[in-house]
Amino acid sequence: MINIGIECESIENETWGVGRIVNKLLEEISKKPELAQEFRFFLYFKSRIPDIPYLNNPIFTKKIIGPNSFSLYYYLFLPIKLWFEKLDLVFFPNYMLPILFRGKSIVILTEDIYYEINSGQLPWRYKLAYQIFAGWWAAQHATKIMAISKTSKQELIKLFKISGERIIVNSLGVDPSQITPITHNLPSKTYLLYVGQAFPRRHLKETMLAFEQVSQEFLPISQKRNRGSSIFKPNQNDLEKIGTDLKLIAIGKDKYNPPIIKKLSEDINRRLMREGIIYKEYVSEKELSTLYANAKAIIYVSTKEAFGLPPLEALAYGVPTVVADEPINHEIYGDNVFVARPELVEWVEGLETYTLKSIAIAMTDALTNETKREKIKNAASDILKKYTWQKHTDRFLNIARDFIK
Repeated sequence: MINIGIECESIENETWGVGRIVNKLLEEISKKPELAQEFRFFLYFKSRIPDIPYLNNPIFTKKIIGPNSFSLYYYLFLPIKLWFEKLDLVFFPNYMLPILFRGKSIVILTEDIYYEINSGQLPWRYKLAYQIFAGWWAAQHATKIMAISKTSKQELIKLFKISGERIIVNSLGVDPSQITPITHNLPSKTYLLYVGQAFPRRHLKETMLAFEQVSQEFLPISQKRNRGSSIFKPNQNDLEKIGTDLKLIAIGKDKYNPPIIKKLSEDINRRLMREGIIYKEYVSEKELSTLYANAKAIIYVSTKEAFGLPPLEALAYGVPTVVADEPINHEIYGDNVFVARPELVEWVEGLETYTLKSIAIAMTDALTNETKREKIKNAASDILKKYTWQKHTDRFLNIARDFIK
């Protein structure tokens, strides 16, 4: 019997990033009753066990460690508890390895963390924690580092000075076979979508400003605020297809320091004289599925990303994506995306702020280029076959088997 511990604090409440990975891994494990003959999974929570049906599977042994403080839980109480557990392996998905932990470990590590440590806008206490427990300790002392893409593995080798032999690649995934596009009554006829925690490197601020410019192009000329600087000239078919009520729906916690997204959305809406941007910190899985299924395109222009799930999840609904011109996106999608180069900044004369011209152009192309949109949709099936949560889970289990050989 292989006893595997999994740190699960990230699924106790709202699930973003790491929480989504853990959630899908455990869900897939719960679907495989035959695993009970080979594995036992011990799940460790900080303060509560969430009410998720798959956690009732007897293959899982669930334990609450406490206390409410994440630091005390993760760096002190959890490793002390693990001293007394007879585990073959512990999976730490949250980028950090507690210094007090002794035993075999797998830690997810990404170049995103390196960026946040060195130049991101996280509060200093988070930067310090990542610097100590991820950049210094996990990178050098975890038994294995899990990279979530081939591109990310090469970045980890370079940035953290890790031997490639210690890094295993386990790409993330979606569940395309379970996705059925649906149509609901939504707040706009046509909308663009952003999903993900709003770190500055994901350029939600610039996306919103670019949207402000793009949305002006679908107005009658008499209503345009700046008639002299068109990004493109929409034809009649574009105007009828997109309409004049184009919206941007942005879902994700504001990770700017200090927060800016709510106020920026209000300022842009005031300038547009309508609710052009709808911003929410979080939505349910059901609502998120609806938003994905009905979006015209998803905008995810991240310049520092080890994988980036939202574009792949959107593709499973047949929704094209605007992404940054980065190696990870070429690895996953080839040329089956709309590409922006967010380093190209242009000051717009007479306005209160600047826009990223390249994002605006790519956004416009995603709205109007039907030939490219169809090409992306036709390529979706082959792309999605490579990236499924079932394959991710199977690779994880094989990694665990290799640990006890």
